[in-house]
Amino acid sequence: MPQISVALCTYNGEKYLPLQLESIASQTQAIHELVVFDDGSGDKSLAILEEFKGKVPFSVRIHQNEKNVGSSKNFEMCVQVCQGDIIFFCDQDDLWMPHKVETLVRYFEQYPDIDAVFSNAIMIDQSGKPTGKTSFEQIEFIEPLQDFWKAGHSFDILLKGYVVTGATLAIRSRIKHEVFPTPHIIPELIHDGWIALYLSMTNRIAFVKEALIQYREHASQQVGLKSEKKAVSLLDRIKRPRNAKLIQIEKKASDATALFHYLKSQNNTPEEALNKVAHRAAHYQMRAGLANNRLLRIWPVLKGVLTGGYKLHDGGKWWHPVIGDILE
Repeated sequence: MPQISVALCTYNGEKYLPLQLESIASQTQAIHELVVFDDGSGDKSLAILEEFKGKVPFSVRIHQNEKNVGSSKNFEMCVQVCQGDIIFFCDQDDLWMPHKVETLVRYFEQYPDIDAVFSNAIMIDQSGKPTGKTSFEQIEFIEPLQDFWKAGHSFDILLKGYVVTGATLAIRSRIKHEVFPTPHIIPELIHDGWIALYLSMTNRIAFVKEALIQYREHASQQVGLKSEKKAVSLLDRIKRPRNAKLIQIEKKASDATALFHYLKSQNNTPEEALNKVAHRAAHYQMRAGLANNRLLRIWPVLKGVLTGGYKLHDGGKWWHPVIGDILE
């Protein structure tokens, strides 16, 4: 039976922390240790943790940072000192389903080559009332994408955006020194996103469709689960200033370029993954560099269509950016 660690990061979490702690203690498969890194709370969080420590049969190790380091770095430090074979990431304001640990441990046992797994979540508001959505619905991780992931294309999916919710993530301890420290490549690519992207290059991250936590949305959370941005309509594309469009495309080009240079500098990056990032960078560099003369844009855009760049990197209704690139 594997040893189970829970990595919990806290910061002024007194409002919801007791309920989260209770949900951890009520698991159908008991954990072996709870490791807490507090990021300088000024409320009763530490007192709540100390009281909890005295009531449970498993080890509770509490560390308080001398200075605030932020959510991502705090999780990284917390995970590094966990001693279990499997490490569960835990936010202070959610609620775990009673069978969460049991379900994911069983998954790891069934798939020994998988090093990380995440789950769906029920979205709840600050009062604990379900919003009517799951996290997969909110980020539009729909069935066709799930099937694409299972077919070995998780890296392609994660290159386009963030799918893995850190609060639902569990990893094998054996990879923590492989994925940390989190490299500073793109500001938005924090610890959980990096773990997912890194492992997806070798298809070592999987998901379960079942919602195993209740994910709380509230105003004071440090890192939230954002819905997908509202789709840009054809009318929007024609009406908006060209500069507004270019800012977004240039950001995608620079992010892909930064990721390519980092991965190329590493000795263990699969060639296939490196080529995909290079292709993505070239695609957005092409789009960002289109001529002001609309007639001169037609051939490079058509070439992007014929080579599959738009369909691969812009996804969904990929013909919208095609039309936008010519008309805007």
